[in-house]
Amino acid sequence: MKLSRSAFEKQLQNLIKLSENQTYLLAVSGGADSMVLMHLFNELRGSGYQFQVAHINYKLRDKDSDSDQKVVENFCRKNDIKFHLYKVSEKDKKPDNSIQLWARDIRYKFFREIQEKENLDFLVTAHHLNDQLETFIINLSKASGINGLSGIPANENNILRPLLNFSKEEIYRFAEENKIDFREDLSNKKNDYLRNKIRNEIVPKLSETNEQFLENFRKSILYLNQTKDFVHQQIEKIEKNISIKSEENIILNKEKLSQETEFIQFEILKKYGFNRPEEIQKIFITETGSIFYSKEYKLIINRNKLIFIELNSDIEIQEEIILTNTTELHQKHFSIDISQYIEIIEEINKDFNWEFDAEKLAYPLKLRTKNEGDLFYPIGFSGKKKVSKFFRDEKLSILAKQKIWLLADANDYVLGIIPFRQDRRYAKDEKTQKVLAIFNRK
Repeated sequence: MKLSRSAFEKQLQNLIKLSENQTYLLAVSGGADSMVLMHLFNELRGSGYQFQVAHINYKLRDKDSDSDQKVVENFCRKNDIKFHLYKVSEKDKKPDNSIQLWARDIRYKFFREIQEKENLDFLVTAHHLNDQLETFIINLSKASGINGLSGIPANENNILRPLLNFSKEEIYRFAEENKIDFREDLSNKKNDYLRNKIRNEIVPKLSETNEQFLENFRKSILYLNQTKDFVHQQIEKIEKNISIKSEENIILNKEKLSQETEFIQFEILKKYGFNRPEEIQKIFITETGSIFYSKEYKLIINRNKLIFIELNSDIEIQEEIILTNTTELHQKHFSIDISQYIEIIEEINKDFNWEFDAEKLAYPLKLRTKNEGDLFYPIGFSGKKKVSKFFRDEKLSILAKQKIWLLADANDYVLGIIPFRQDRRYAKDEKTQKVLAIFNRK
């Protein structure tokens, strides 16, 4: 595929739905690929493409790093392009190892800051077909599955890579034909890193086996991505089939998922952050009540259900709701509707109407979660009962136990477990003069 302005624009248009107001931030290092990227965007300015440029000077190669900066800066100045520069300093604390990860963290943090400040829609990088091949080989050695073998995505999280279908040779040829200045990073010739070793030793040997090797790889990556899309569509259908309807959480049928292949189990569970094979195995054999955590979700095992609860540290969990501050009831009959506080979970969202002797209660009344040692005197039972034992006897699901409310008075005495059982000590009787009703209607 020959690189040209029209071929590049077509690739860019394939990645996104273009509109007049879309804006771009170009990550430009000074190398041939990123300088060609910037040149092509500059050629498209007349067609309404609005872009700015960002460059990182890592100070890793002394004067060479400054020369890289200069070639990018000069192009931007000459063509009146807004230029953003980040110079690495001592505050960035360069590590003794993992230089590549450190550099990646710095540049993407800088890029995101510019995008937010300048209100730029897309970040554009100059990854090309040779980068794609190197990534494929690296992922092949890691047993990374179809997602890894599909290579670098052309459009992911608003990061665009419109040069992915063009080889390094095509980019060099375009730079030569259009007299584009660029800088060679001589450190790429060293085999200090795995990627460099693959680039300098393995890829040339593979290319020797077939002069069409890179072109055939280009087609293979296309087929792999189409296969990946198809597989994901099928997995979405399977997940939909094993999902249990819930207004609040994601619930999957544990038994049905256990009958699927390990591949499908992995692909579904990794969406929720559970991607370690040994952990996935435990999920299917562990007992009810077990809890697993990922960065985004809490997974509760509840009999034949896998309940995924999204974690959000910004939301404060409400443990108590004051229902009324009434200390004196003037009416003979007073009622409180608590339906707005009941979670839409089948086990606990039930109609009930409890009537209390209003003069026996200590106000304010409240809804609260269970405390250690809570007990009450349930209607229909003799004696008292621990709330925890009542939960076990009712065989409540883990999710229901977490969302259930206890009705309590100002002294924290339990007046009832909503919606199951009222405490008989405070219930209306033949001597009651003033009645307080607590009710729920679905």
